[in-house]
Amino acid sequence: MKTIYDDLLASIEIPRFVKVRNNRRAKKVENVYWEVWKALENISAEEKIKPGMQVCIAVGSREISNFPDIVRAAVNFVKKCGAMPFLIPAMGSHGGATAQGQRAILKGYGITEESIKAEIRASMETEIIGVTEDGIPVHIDAYANAADLIIPIGRIKPHTDFRGKVESGLCKMLVIGLGKQQGAFICHRYGFGRMAENIWNISKEIVKQKKNIIGIGVIENCFHETYMVKALYGEQFHEEEPELLTIARAQLARLPFAKADVLVLDEIGKEISGAGMDTNVTGRCFNLETSEPFFQSIAVFDVTEKSHGNCSGLGAADVITEKLFRKFSFEDTYPNMITVGDGLGAKIPVVMPNEKLALKFALRCVHDFADETEQIRIIWLKNTLALDEFYISEALVEDAKKIEQIDIISEPHYIEFDEEGGAYSRITNAGMGGLFGRL
Repeated sequence: MKTIYDDLLASIEIPRFVKVRNNRRAKKVENVYWEVWKALENISAEEKIKPGMQVCIAVGSREISNFPDIVRAAVNFVKKCGAMPFLIPAMGSHGGATAQGQRAILKGYGITEESIKAEIRASMETEIIGVTEDGIPVHIDAYANAADLIIPIGRIKPHTDFRGKVESGLCKMLVIGLGKQQGAFICHRYGFGRMAENIWNISKEIVKQKKNIIGIGVIENCFHETYMVKALYGEQFHEEEPELLTIARAQLARLPFAKADVLVLDEIGKEISGAGMDTNVTGRCFNLETSEPFFQSIAVFDVTEKSHGNCSGLGAADVITEKLFRKFSFEDTYPNMITVGDGLGAKIPVVMPNEKLALKFALRCVHDFADETEQIRIIWLKNTLALDEFYISEALVEDAKKIEQIDIISEPHYIEFDEEGGAYSRITNAGMGGLFGRL
């Protein structure tokens, strides 16, 4: 059905696109299960994991590559030592700040009691185990506090909203993940300007109070593949995690263009990034300076099923589709916003009826370009983790030819749209086997 938006945006033409492939070489771990096992053996973890111990394995809300294998390896290693492992969701306020919601997130990653062969104990209850030197009470999950040993599993990477000696990783898992909603709320209450300092200080107090901690830190390469697995004792976190963060930063996935006008994302999601879309890729963050590439507008078409309607970070977009808007869950999104004290991240952008009009609106928001629409520089991604293959508009082709790590693998073609304005799963005559599946 034709709308007023079709009339108002009728003069906006959508340019042709080409498909490109990132040929950057990246080391990856071939057998992640045994890499976890080897990492634990390298620190003689079996000497700390005694028969009969109750061992809490803390699992977060990010979709780490090979996640079930990593968790399964940790569980089986603990069992081999004669101890009794159980899992807890360690994810702050995610899952709508409910135990049931956090169980559902783990299930979406293929982590269930049946698949991992370990009990999952989910609760939002915490206990205060200490106070930092600057007076911050330290919360920890009640089940974790009762355990004989805690094993947090965390992906170490640059954070989307703050910078510091440690960012996303094992220290943050102790503070935000194990702290559940209450601990995350307290850590965020002073704003992102103090986040790195708070995570450092609170995690130090946790390590001081809980002597038996073994962390499994995971670093991924630029293609969301496992690059490194490192096991650390809790007392090593503050010495070694900053060095691991430096390694992770070198592996960080970035778009290889210094400048573009429009970013199109098929989807955002909490498993993709805490900000829905990784600000290290988009360059757009409310708490950090804008970085390359700078986009004048960002269009987002959908939210992943694994997000369960949590649309945190959507406020960084300029336009979305009705399909996405209908999936926006206030109950799953707003607890996250209350915890971090951030209203901007959940603001609802302009809503267009379909992908075609959302794309046209995004193009209309570009102002400093030549008179012809085809001169607009557009980057079209499945999501901010999918940087191995993506699409660029024809105006970026000459720039792409100058970038050694980029191969152009299709001829320029127009996008086809169905009667409802949804993009077809192919580019006209491209023969490339699909855009990113059905958009």
